[in-house]
Amino acid sequence: MTSPASIPSLDGRRFTMVSSTTSVVDADAPSEFVYREKDGAIWGDYSGDTVTFGRFVGTRTGDTIWVSFVHVLVADGTVVTGDGESELELTDDGRIRLVEHYEMHGLPQLSVCEEPVAA
Repeated sequence: MTSPASIPSLDGRRFTMVSSTTSVVDADAPSEFVYREKDGAIWGDYSGDTVTFGRFVGTRTGDTIWVSFVHVLVADGTVVTGDGESELELTDDGRIRLVEHYEMHGLPQLSVCEEPVAA
């Protein structure tokens, strides 16, 4: 039995990285992620900060998503691959936050992405 989702669909939502254990996040130009979701499938793309471009694909069960990703680093063109699991949360003002757990460089990592504050 799968747990029901309490967080709304991610389809069409944009997120920006606010923190990461992998690198220092450029507050003026953080990585931006665009999510698509349908029938339990998750996919999308990202770019900005240390990443030229990236793609991800995965699944959603309740308020947890699992993705595999690939991206290219701005610094030297290195291609990075991996997978991770994210917990979906709501911020105090109702935006969605992704708390991402993944492995990179052989070590566990953590990053946080949030929907930007509406202008």
